Amino acid sequence: MKISVFAVPDIPLGKRNIKDRRLDEVDSITKAKKKTYIQVELVGEDAASDADAILVAESSRTDLVLKDLEFVETRLGRSTQDAEKALLNKLKAVLEKEDFVSQAALNEEEKQLIASYGLYTKKPITVVKESELAELDALFLRMLSESGFASFFTTGEKETRAWLIKKGATAWDAAGAIHSDIQRGFIRAEIISLPDFIQAGGENSAKQAGKLRLEQKDYIMQDCDLANFRFNK
Repeated sequence: MKISVFAVPDIPLGKRNIKDRRLDEVDSITKAKKKTYIQVELVGEDAASDADAILVAESSRTDLVLKDLEFVETRLGRSTQDAEKALLNKLKAVLEKEDFVSQAALNEEEKQLIASYGLYTKKPITVVKESELAELDALFLRMLSESGFASFFTTGEKETRAWLIKKGATAWDAAGAIHSDIQRGFIRAEIISLPDFIQAGGENSAKQAGKLRLEQKDYIMQDCDLANFRFNK
């Protein structure tokens, strides 16, 4: 996942592992040889158009809105199509209230129309207060959630690992996040919820307590599910 950091100079750019205390708790039980957190790529303001989400300082929130408002007004002055003009006026009204484009109630046709627009606020945006900069991992975990992402965990003797997925992703989608071969040969998913895993003290005890569930492709993954995928090789 690529995150654009806008007007937050205290956050260094580049690859960053997002430490998650929930994964730490799983690993403290499993004691795997390796622990792997979710990794994101932090880029600057100039790469915002290619980013999946934007992190902006509270003091610069309005700057993003004004950049989009300037774009919309310029395009509105050049547009000759009635449908586009109506959409641009709708976006202008939203931005003039200092709301984000992502907060506009757009239908699918309108979303397609703005897909090519270089708008900042059509992306998921997290506004950060200066007090939150002391706990960057917590901040980025909040941002991932607000941007529509969740995680699931895998654990064993070799590795305890967090995987990033979209909220609403199925077990089949999650299998593909690990490897296309697992997705292609999917048989079933063995799922233990994080609270059940922690309370039982590990996978074997959770199984004995009847907390392991066998789920099919269409199971909707829950945040921090412990998953093991059976598949045909």
